[in-house]
Amino acid sequence: MIEKKQPYRIIISGGGTGGHIYPAIAIANAFKARFDDAEILFVGAEGKMEMQKVPEAGYKIIGLWISGLQRRLTFDNLLFPVKLVNSLSKSAGIIRRFRPHAVVGVGGYASGPLLRVASRKGIPAVIQEQNSYAGLTNKLLAKKVQKICVAYPSMEQFFPADKIAFTGNPVRKDIVDLAGKKEAALKHFGFSEAPVLMILGGSLGARTLNDSMVLGLEKLKAQGIQVIWQCGKFYHAEMKQKLEASGDAKGILLFEFLKEMDLAYAVADVVISRAGALSVSELCIAAKPTIFVPSPNVAEDHQTKNAKALVDNDAAILVKDVEAREKLIDEAIALIRDQEKQERLSEKIKALAKPNAAEEIVDEILKLIA
Repeated sequence: MIEKKQPYRIIISGGGTGGHIYPAIAIANAFKARFDDAEILFVGAEGKMEMQKVPEAGYKIIGLWISGLQRRLTFDNLLFPVKLVNSLSKSAGIIRRFRPHAVVGVGGYASGPLLRVASRKGIPAVIQEQNSYAGLTNKLLAKKVQKICVAYPSMEQFFPADKIAFTGNPVRKDIVDLAGKKEAALKHFGFSEAPVLMILGGSLGARTLNDSMVLGLEKLKAQGIQVIWQCGKFYHAEMKQKLEASGDAKGILLFEFLKEMDLAYAVADVVISRAGALSVSELCIAAKPTIFVPSPNVAEDHQTKNAKALVDNDAAILVKDVEAREKLIDEAIALIRDQEKQERLSEKIKALAKPNAAEEIVDEILKLIA
């Protein structure tokens, strides 16, 4: 039995996408803010983006040789049992050497083996589910862990009710308080006081959103609407060429990736976004009138479920992916011209925000180990 005393040692496991990684880093930062001598180790999947993003955030990470099952027969599927055994063995070694007081799983391939081994050894375990539709790894782990931190209500359909804590999703600190940043944001982007539309396609980009923007460029120019267009790295060269070919594009700024997200949120009047869990949580905290275009290419159509959780509360607008090219920009222009609707959506979406999510998750961890 590990003696529960400071300095605390915590393992955070999982990743695969920014929606898993950034909340994980936010939890680590919140724990370190409270206990600066705490030792925090990340465990991820080899070859996934957490192996780069976590060290950039200042934390050590160890990679497991693990991947998910494909829906068709592939060589990777045949290797899965071997990878699983290897990852379970490596996880056991990591836990034996690091001797954590608690482990936290944020979803993704690596969290499965690590939390399974930890639970067998009686180490307190917490999982954090970002989406309104629980991921497979977290559903499988639910019976093994002591606490499940969720971002949406009514998650009892996936998890034991007595284990659930409604904490919300952790987001970056600079987004929590946007007050007073608009003037600096206008200067940063070189914008006038005219309305600003922001399009967020994620780090990789979204073909539907980019095509919709190209089709709507002339309408946006004619309305004098300024644009922050985050197109993603896969589409940047193509979209840059199309933007240049459209003629005068003053006030339409194209980005592969947005680093100053706090300034972008501060200056945006209306946002178009995919409905990944992290984006939804950030937009709630930023209190931005939002049009969600859920990606249809995700497990269990969970982005539509994320978006509908807000739409059903009159806190956002939903445009289906298949309809976006035809109607998305028209919807955006209509919302930009409807100040009363913007204010109503902003008020409703802000009411769903959980700005202290990371701190609440730390509280739940400490209840198990303090």
